[in-house]
Amino acid sequence: MRVYNAERRVLVTGGAGFLGSHLCERLLNAGHQVLCVDNFFTGSKRNIEHLLDHRHFELMRHDVTFPLYVEVDQIYNLACPASPVHYQHDPVQTTKTSVHGAINMLGLAKRLRARILQASTSEVYGDPDVHPQPEGYWGRVNPIGIRSCYDEGKRCAETLFFDYHRQHRLDIRVARIFNTYGPRMHPNDGRVVSNFIVQALRGDPITIYGEGTQTRSFCYVDDLVAGLNRFMDAEPGFTGPLNIGNPGEFTIRELAERVIRLTGSGSKLVFEPLPSDDPMQRQPDISLIRDKLGWQPNVQLEEGLKKTIAYFDQLLTETARNA
Repeated sequence: MRVYNAERRVLVTGGAGFLGSHLCERLLNAGHQVLCVDNFFTGSKRNIEHLLDHRHFELMRHDVTFPLYVEVDQIYNLACPASPVHYQHDPVQTTKTSVHGAINMLGLAKRLRARILQASTSEVYGDPDVHPQPEGYWGRVNPIGIRSCYDEGKRCAETLFFDYHRQHRLDIRVARIFNTYGPRMHPNDGRVVSNFIVQALRGDPITIYGEGTQTRSFCYVDDLVAGLNRFMDAEPGFTGPLNIGNPGEFTIRELAERVIRLTGSGSKLVFEPLPSDDPMQRQPDISLIRDKLGWQPNVQLEEGLKKTIAYFDQLLTETARNA
């Protein structure tokens, strides 16, 4: 499939977050003008401080639950807390961010006739009874559970995107992002990779929920952002939904043991009860993006973990020095 890459004015909501900051960086390197919008609930200026002096980069503090009036050519809608610790902190606001945020960004795209990409999630598949998960699988989600604010919020956002596409002929992209890791993850966001690395570097016990037999597929952030970029630049009519992730599947215990080995930590494993609605299996079927766009991940887990460990080691050292 042919892709387009002319210079554009690009809006990235949630641009100061983990994924958003890497996306902003990639877009600038490709020669685009970038408007980064973030309310800094989970995003951080640290993530984008190296971009602030770039002549094609602009930062705006704004909450996407309120309308935004700007002039751009493309919109990446990444704004939403993405870890259980953060999205369960204020579940009502999480749902508002997914739903009202989608409505506001779709309204902006409609006015501008701009192409818009929604960062959806593998969580729309819930605790799946189909493995690996293809885009045609409708999912198995608890609509009233503690994770529902995120799962159902993202599912509703997908509904809105496709309704705007059908009703208003909007040029949309819906990407279902699987577990992603790498530098600039929040050290206290509760996601398994950052949790294990921080605990290992501190020599603390590594907390595993359940027996550690549940599986996840981990995609390094550079691969994920390259997939988003390629999807956005594909020719018109390719809406998705599209899985983007690494199909390599590992148990949580395997991940913990690998982190301990790579950090040289003496941390021991401790086991806690499994949280409600925690999926037992998660692995993307990436046949569609591989066949349509020629994308597949390049960074293996070992290599990605080494880079992520180096980032957190430096972060913890700086934090201790400034304490």
